[in-house]
Amino acid sequence: MPQTTPQTTPQIQKMRDQLALITGATSGIGLAIAEGLAARGYDLIISGRRADRLREISTRLMSDCKVHVSTLAVDVNDQKKLEHALRDLNLENLGVLVNSAGLALGTDPMHKAKFSDWETMLDTNVKALLHVTHLCLPHLLKQKAAHIVNIGSVAGRWTYPGGGVYSATKFAVRAISDSLRLDLIGSPVRVTNIEPGMVETEFSEVRFNGDQDKAKQVYKGMKPLTPQDIADTVIWCLDRPQHVNIQELVIFPTDQAGVGPYVHRRR
Repeated sequence: MPQTTPQTTPQIQKMRDQLALITGATSGIGLAIAEGLAARGYDLIISGRRADRLREISTRLMSDCKVHVSTLAVDVNDQKKLEHALRDLNLENLGVLVNSAGLALGTDPMHKAKFSDWETMLDTNVKALLHVTHLCLPHLLKQKAAHIVNIGSVAGRWTYPGGGVYSATKFAVRAISDSLRLDLIGSPVRVTNIEPGMVETEFSEVRFNGDQDKAKQVYKGMKPLTPQDIADTVIWCLDRPQHVNIQELVIFPTDQAGVGPYVHRRR
């Protein structure tokens, strides 16, 4: 977990008194965000498909951080189950939503790619994000201060060969974030889009269908970002005074200057 503790202000304390819901919290960026928020005293709802992993994480965070952690073991693509599961939770104090669930599948060019992979990416990265946000907004709007953080990608700004549909989903996250901000102007809800470059997580393993050797090659010879780097950034955005909204942040590792071949690799 991140060790640094920001200076406490009335704004920070107000946000910590609220409940935070994090999707995609069983690994990677989502897990790091959950750990960081729990360390700062947030009660949590953590969501993911792996029920056993969620139970393990919630038990650990409640013991280590003395916060309350509820689990939401549901595929965010299953709208009916998601609605039913959220109805069973007390969301009256929901003040933070982090949409971290997302994935990429394959790197084949469009004329060779699997349509089923496209559907999964669109369902998870776009439709599920919209659905979770739609269900949470009525509760967020009741708060004196609230925040939606979407985990986008640099692929939402720049495309690359074999990543067209994944990029399209992250361009959509960017558009959704911008539109939400316009729709919610005058409300207490802030909206932030975080767009990381290369972060070493299970992302590449999922993309390459579990091929660990191929996944390791993505980060070979360079130092990628860590999930904790992104979690620290999210927490910094949440901790800004209520009149300050960090609309979007692009975050590259120093060894990456752009999308595609613009990566410095050491031999």
